[in-house]
Amino acid sequence: MQLTDVTRARRTPGLVVLEGFHAVKHALRFGGELLGAWTADAVALEDLRDRLAPDVALPVEVVALDDLKRVVPRGQVVAVARRPTQPDPLTVLAGSGHVVLLEDPRHLGNLGAAVRVAAAAGAAGVMTTGRQDPWHPDALRGSAGLHFALPVHHLRTLTTGRRELVALDPEGEPLTAATELPAAAVLAFGTERDGLSDELLGAASRRLALPMTPGVSSLNLATAVAATLYSLELARG
Repeated sequence: MQLTDVTRARRTPGLVVLEGFHAVKHALRFGGELLGAWTADAVALEDLRDRLAPDVALPVEVVALDDLKRVVPRGQVVAVARRPTQPDPLTVLAGSGHVVLLEDPRHLGNLGAAVRVAAAAGAAGVMTTGRQDPWHPDALRGSAGLHFALPVHHLRTLTTGRRELVALDPEGEPLTAATELPAAAVLAFGTERDGLSDELLGAASRRLALPMTPGVSSLNLATAVAATLYSLELARG
């Protein structure tokens, strides 16, 4: 594969484009298969690898900086990988651990950041609804490649299996250290502007609210996911 194939790879099912060192690092660390990787500064990239990821090998081809910028203006390195085979949604829902559900997320960077948080907090998976592709290169950049660390799926129709659906909603009961939930719930988060839809709120068996200072009306999506997952983990003791 050549650097000029990156643009086509963005539109090719089964392939993903990884922009930046951390995205490539995590893809490799969690078993990703690279089909090609390119940098304009092999020395700087190797320095990063030595300091931040000595456990992974970074097989890269050195290209001219102008050529690299034509395909990834923001990144020091770009790579193309096969999209990993992951457990299907029903298998994920039948397993253990909380599943994060993002209803119609609008901003790909926030979507990716939520995936990154979910991976760090040990969630069982992330599922999205709506128009955005959770495997878009911008989402992968936001997750620092941690899509490879846990299942990430786009749902055409909402399904929660046999799990309890818990909606994060400002009108819900406050989430505290005493809050008890099943060990494997679906935690639903809406957009910063509109929150969750009436349909999803109606389907939820419970609503929880993150306490906020009066006058603060919402949190960034990834921040809300982080606060919720870590609060529940601390509550479990």
